[in-house]
Amino acid sequence: MDHDERMLEPSAGAPVERIAARATELGEGLAIRRALPTRQRRMVGAWCFLDHIGPVVFAPGQAMHVGAHPHTSLQTFTWMVEGEILHRDSLGSEQVIRPGQVNLMTAGRGIVHTEDSLSTAGSLHAAQLWIALPSRFADCAPAFDHYPDLPVWTREGCVLTLLAGTYESRTAPARLYSPLVGLDIHSAQGTVLRMPLDPAFEYGLLPLEGRITVAGEVFGPGEFAYLGMHRQELPLAFAPGSRVLLLGGEPFDETLFMWWNFVGFSRQAITEAQREWEAQGPRFGSVKGGEGRRIAAPVLPWAPG
Repeated sequence: MDHDERMLEPSAGAPVERIAARATELGEGLAIRRALPTRQRRMVGAWCFLDHIGPVVFAPGQAMHVGAHPHTSLQTFTWMVEGEILHRDSLGSEQVIRPGQVNLMTAGRGIVHTEDSLSTAGSLHAAQLWIALPSRFADCAPAFDHYPDLPVWTREGCVLTLLAGTYESRTAPARLYSPLVGLDIHSAQGTVLRMPLDPAFEYGLLPLEGRITVAGEVFGPGEFAYLGMHRQELPLAFAPGSRVLLLGGEPFDETLFMWWNFVGFSRQAITEAQREWEAQGPRFGSVKGGEGRRIAAPVLPWAPG
């Protein structure tokens, strides 16, 4: 343990819940680590899904290709650390996302999209998250937004990027429907950083690179730290070259159903969405470049009544 990590008192803060991310695949053999949902924790605020993609270096001729697939009643949120991804959707959107940028797709009543890493980019490192829409917005019109410019500042040897929501005097441009916050924090040299928090929010930490120490516990990639609520400050010790996502939000107070790429507020809503996808109904349009790459939905885990 280096000097900066020893600076943080082992007793600092309340106990932290350690959650192991699950290894899975994101199309055509690209291994990822899924931190939410798990058996231990389904959500942090309205954040209901969190994939850590990479870092991976593709061999010549290889890339990430995710075929056309649908979403409902959620927002997909992509944060790029390294590489480039081309997003296309059934609204006609076509957008390359690059490091330091955010793509936000609002599914609402239904949308379809594809994702392809560009052949000119040999490496890929990103976080992909879902934000559950509250029931009153669940069937809103679909939309797509690209945010190339985000609030960035330095504090105590760290570079902080505000991805979503409001933190202290700064507000990110992302269009949200719930009280949320998302921060990327990077320390090249290693340091101790004390982050003011909102006691009404619950929080979680996802290390993307290196290792961090919080409440006397060391976390690295492949792990998720659930911090709970009622914290006014979070002391974090960064090893050199570390990067972490800090996610928070007011607890989501509605019962949510998640299956495959669908979010809904009843099994019937998800069943109907899957039926329309399988029937190639008008709710889910076509995507330029997605021809012949339409992903089949898995069998529902309940009787499709």
